[in-house]
Amino acid sequence: RLRYVELNHGRISQLACLGHIVTSAGIRLPGNISNEEGLAFADVPAGLKALSVMPGSGLLQIVIFIGILETAVMKDVTGEAEFVGDFRNGFIDFGWDTFDE
Repeated sequence: RLRYVELNHGRISQLACLGHIVTSAGIRLPGNISNEEGLAFADVPAGLKALSVMPGSGLLQIVIFIGILETAVMKDVTGEAEFVGDFRNGFIDFGWDTFDE
């Protein structure tokens, strides 16, 4: 269980670092993040400053989405995991484990 949690948090940390690098480089999605407030993606700063600019409903959507991923998607539901942290569930198989060297 602890190994699973460690791998899961490591993946989340990697995605967070990549997201910070991408937004710090100035790469943003086109359009508005909030139509009601007229807030464009380009107007949201990088890093923790974004929390003060984003609408509360947007932050709530992110928290709910992550909660759904944690409770319903990111787990071994089929019991076919080859190793700790294997969440493919028999769905994604590129055949990499069948190569002979």
